[in-house]
Amino acid sequence: MTFVRIGGVAHHVTVDGSGPVCVLSAGLGLSWFDWDPVVPLLAPHRTVVRFDRPGHGLSAPAAVPPTATGEAQRIADLLDALGLAGPLTVVGHSIAGFHAEAFARLHPARTAALVLVDSSVEEHPRPGRTTAVSELLGAALGAAGLPAALGPLVRRVAVRHDPAPADLVRRVYRSSRVLRGVLLENARYGAVAAGLLALRDRHPLPPDLPVTVLAAPGGSARWERRQRALARRLGAHYEAAVPSGHLVMLDRPDAVARAVLHPGQEAA
Repeated sequence: MTFVRIGGVAHHVTVDGSGPVCVLSAGLGLSWFDWDPVVPLLAPHRTVVRFDRPGHGLSAPAAVPPTATGEAQRIADLLDALGLAGPLTVVGHSIAGFHAEAFARLHPARTAALVLVDSSVEEHPRPGRTTAVSELLGAALGAAGLPAALGPLVRRVAVRHDPAPADLVRRVYRSSRVLRGVLLENARYGAVAAGLLALRDRHPLPPDLPVTVLAAPGGSARWERRQRALARRLGAHYEAAVPSGHLVMLDRPDAVARAVLHPGQEAA
């Protein structure tokens, strides 16, 4: 188990395999072990970096509220702390799709490919609640003992057929730190989305960058339209992971691995 300090915050990180680097960042409230089904498919071919954002998994609480630019810099600083050089494939799931795209825009020389896994999409972001509200709510719920009493159960309800080891689920989701981390990222969701839209205007993606939008339509025509629109906006290859729920890395690890190993290509 490894921790690296970024911006004064201890970040939990795991590194597996060898070869060109890929960084995997999971969605709101998820942890490093949610990529477990993907790692064996990638590790023979890639150096696979997984990390927990502040307040997630085993990482310490955030020192500052998240921003699109700040999350992109977090990935860059993580790679520097690990001594990993060379262009990498950056993979973002759900809300972390914002962070991965921001990294590709702000650090094009360090980006070999971009993979968005059922990424969040916000065409017209709305400001969220203030961070003060999220902090007060997290403190109140933590003081009431809600995370310790219900955290693992909420995780099991949210993640169908959860393959994560029970001891890890208890260790992570009984913590009020994780509840506060989730509330903070949720409160800043609209601001981070708006920040990414601003970056799109100022920092175009390299024209030859392979980009894949791997979506899980799940029978929702509206969600599929939005994911296809995102792919068009980014000049990306679009692929639907079917069947799959939102947690594509658990339902279709093969599709995620293929998108990383063969970026921008049609499935065989």
